Amino acid sequence: MRTVSQVMTELKKKGSAQTRKTYARHGIPDEMFGVSIANLKVIAKTIKGNQSLACELYETGNYDAMYLAGIVADGSQMTKKQLESWVKNATCAMISEYTVPGVAGESPHAETLAMKWIDSRKESIASSGWCTYAEVLATRPDEELDLAEIKSLLNRIAKDIQNAPNKVRYTMNGFVIAAGAYVKPLLKQAKQVAKKIGAVSVDMGDTACKVPLASAYIEKIEKAGRVGKKRKTVKC
Repeated sequence: MRTVSQVMTELKKKGSAQTRKTYARHGIPDEMFGVSIANLKVIAKTIKGNQSLACELYETGNYDAMYLAGIVADGSQMTKKQLESWVKNATCAMISEYTVPGVAGESPHAETLAMKWIDSRKESIASSGWCTYAEVLATRPDEELDLAEIKSLLNRIAKDIQNAPNKVRYTMNGFVIAAGAYVKPLLKQAKQVAKKIGAVSVDMGDTACKVPLASAYIEKIEKAGRVGKKRKTVKC
């Protein structure tokens, strides 16, 4: 059984200055080795199924280890307390918007936690909430979804997005796209909300990243005949 120390040593060897430079532009803190996603996935295969190790890796506070933890961890095995700790200790947007939701979305507590986090005054936690619920939309059958609750969230976005914190605007926009792309009964409302919010302004920092136009994105999915096509996971 591999230890945290052994994995951290391997991560350090796989890090590169160029990747650290790229990550820094995306707002990732200095506590990282700069390991590419491709290399993280290779390491993940060697520790797949080791839930306790994944949790220990997350607790290191090292970005590469935390991202790796998200790939390996099984959210369905995690308690509310563990997931609350993960969202609270997320160190950057990559962790709060991808790693935490990727794991939390697998939990039977996903919707409950998402709704709680969405109301948080902390930008990173609210962003995690919207992303976690978006994962639920992408992976759960429509008949298991609370359509009334999702409709209310779409209405909330239409009303509040312009005054929401920077990254919360980004994740709200993503939620609208998820509703239109993955939930057939809500396609019409999602398109209406997407049209209403239009181009969402978000400061993406020193990167070339852009905020997708929700109306165009949903239209593209619709034309391709892929509305309602669910995914097994949104982890990447």
